Amino acid sequence: MGKTVARNKKAYHDYEILEKFEAGISLEGSEVKAIREGRVNLKDGFIKIIKNEAFLFNVHVTHFSTTNQHFKPDERRTRKLLLHKKEILKLETKVAVDGLSIVPLSIFFNNRNLAKVQIALARGKKLHDKRESLKKRQAARDTAAAMKGY
Repeated sequence: MGKTVARNKKAYHDYEILEKFEAGISLEGSEVKAIREGRVNLKDGFIKIIKNEAFLFNVHVTHFSTTNQHFKPDERRTRKLLLHKKEILKLETKVAVDGLSIVPLSIFFNNRNLAKVQIALARGKKLHDKRESLKKRQAARDTAAAMKGY
């Protein structure tokens, strides 16, 4: 993985991450420059597979400041994800059979300066699971702080 531009912290809180994938994104116009500037929000994003193609929904990419006003792409448009057919079939069967969700975790630029999105198969957490993970995280912080003093 290269330079990470945006992370979806809410996904780690709301879901139990089972398996991660890397996918390319089909972008238009100045969206690459806007993403490079960090003008992207993954919080409400999700992925659906429609007719054996993966699409990224509800991810907000703000317009780049120097974009021509007449050629601005829609900020919340659906973007096609570029995955291998085997990966798409695997994701589709897991979602259909096991009832899992597909969520975006982060957007980054790889070594060849191509925008990529890290997606994950995830299972939704119940409220008690969220509380337990918060307790574990707090306990880890406390032990790290105690060890730092020694």
